[in-house]
Amino acid sequence: MLVLSRKENESIVINGNIKIVVAGIQGGRVTIGIQAPRNVAILRQEIATKPLRLPTEHAQQEERT
Repeated sequence: MLVLSRKENESIVINGNIKIVVAGIQGGRVTIGIQAPRNVAILRQEIATKPLRLPTEHAQQEERT
């Protein structure tokens, strides 16, 4: 893992087309801004690591009725 230090309003660029900016720092929280192409999925880790819940056949039948 690459670890970088950035101050407020400083940024890093990934692959030439993804920009991550430290938008603010308050207490123990950092606010970031992300600019990326629309085809790049940006998810919080707790969302990205959840198992994908596909609709069951039973649920699909209930939706039709």
